[in-house]
Amino acid sequence: MKVSKPAAKSVRKRAKPLPAGAKSPDAPGLRQRKLQETRERLTRGAMALFLERGFEATTIDDIAASADVSRRSFFHYFASKEDVVAAWQEGAASALVAEIVARPAGESMLTAAENAIAAALKRIDPAEAAAMSRLKRDNPALQARDQLKYEKLERALAEGLAQRARTKADRLKARLVAMIATGAMRVGGESWIGEGAREKPDVFVKRTFDAIRAILT
Repeated sequence: MKVSKPAAKSVRKRAKPLPAGAKSPDAPGLRQRKLQETRERLTRGAMALFLERGFEATTIDDIAASADVSRRSFFHYFASKEDVVAAWQEGAASALVAEIVARPAGESMLTAAENAIAAALKRIDPAEAAAMSRLKRDNPALQARDQLKYEKLERALAEGLAQRARTKADRLKARLVAMIATGAMRVGGESWIGEGAREKPDVFVKRTFDAIRAILT
């Protein structure tokens, strides 16, 4: 499946080299930084090609060439094309935990989850997110990986919400809210794509959580 070139270009535009200047005491060594840069080039190049040509039409040789490395080097970083898509999403869980922890203590767990998800989505290009959702929807292998993504997100949300818990009952509530919120993301995302991705993602999140509250009350 091919998608619009603007969505593919947005992936390339976000390709920013690491600063060449001073590094912090905790910064990784030169070799580690080069490995990370190559991994990022492979990920960005692959995602741009997937969006432009389609997942099946993009070969591992194409991805390697986009990052100016050999086919053999590709396998130093990823075992398959599906692994590249997983890498593109790997920061989502940790970003959600950070957003949850940053929410005001006075917010309920459900509200904190809603606001954290909305804040995380504001950093994502809607056109790119829609294109990726369609790409995964049309590929069984990517659909299976997507299910694993939601399992990781649920654990991440539960971990973040548990930091707000004071009692055993609160810890159980954290797990339940994480399950509800993750389901909202999955079902809401499918609905968002089904409706043509016209709404801003964070606006759709609010509408989805409003529907959840209506059911729970």
